[in-house]
Amino acid sequence: MSTEFERWAREVRRLAAERRAVILAHNYQVPWIQDVADHVGDSLQLSRQAAETQADTIVFCGVHFMAETAKILSPAKTVLIPDLDAGCSLASSITAEDVRRWKDEHPGAMVVAYVNTSAAVKAESDVCCTSSNAVEVVRSLPADQEILFLPDMFLGAHVERETGRKLHLWLAECHVHAGIGAQEMRAKMEADPDAELMIHPECGCSTAAMYLLGEGELPGDRTKVLSTGGMVRESKESSASRFLVATETGILHQLRKANPDKDFQAVNELAICQYMKRITPAKLLRSLREGVFEVTVPEPIRRRAARAVQRMVDIAPRSPVGAGAP
Repeated sequence: MSTEFERWAREVRRLAAERRAVILAHNYQVPWIQDVADHVGDSLQLSRQAAETQADTIVFCGVHFMAETAKILSPAKTVLIPDLDAGCSLASSITAEDVRRWKDEHPGAMVVAYVNTSAAVKAESDVCCTSSNAVEVVRSLPADQEILFLPDMFLGAHVERETGRKLHLWLAECHVHAGIGAQEMRAKMEADPDAELMIHPECGCSTAAMYLLGEGELPGDRTKVLSTGGMVRESKESSASRFLVATETGILHQLRKANPDKDFQAVNELAICQYMKRITPAKLLRSLREGVFEVTVPEPIRRRAARAVQRMVDIAPRSPVGAGAP
């Protein structure tokens, strides 16, 4: 560990203690931020931490909708994000007005909103989900219930496959995950036939992977569709020594840190989210020093969104949360 990191980390921890702040970091953050955070995890894990923390301030190292979700769950806390421009192309693909129009076209349908959405969209929804509990959320709804699933079509297709239910899907995608294609996935598997393949359900290759599994062209026991938190757990529990990982490359740091004796390679090394990477070590330090930038949600929207988010938090079984700095 470099002396430069150690100096920076000491100052971050000192300032966090002064503010009585907890630092939450998504698995796609840069390594320094993952290593200094109090908790590192996927959206569901971090949502639970935001709801349960006793800290006065939550510093969210992730994208804007994640910080909004923390504010929805902990309205009395100050929520900071180190860069207000840390957005999300998927969250930007749908507005609250879009949801209202869609609901008008399907009276009586329930709206299941992926957590990668704005607070205003969550407020128009019946229940939220993350990639780690989307299947459980849909299974919890009545079998004859019409469902509008938004906004990620690849995650929606994964839920359809797992539940056997037909959903109305909003046709949008994460630009990073959509760029991880089936051809490169298949080529990597052919080049390393003993590796275990872990695929995020947002990936454009996930649908092709399920088809190839059905055709017997991918090994069923070594092909897993998982959230980022699920990937961390699987990497620890699996007997495999080599893994091919289809998601944003930030997760590789957590995987390698948790399993130093195993090998992890990205299916696409260019799968880097420019929005996640806007949160830099310097910006985190500034956020703690100056109290920038505060994330707020209008109370009427927050109250409505909170019902959908809390249902998401309550439905799935609790899973371990990755810990960062002690």
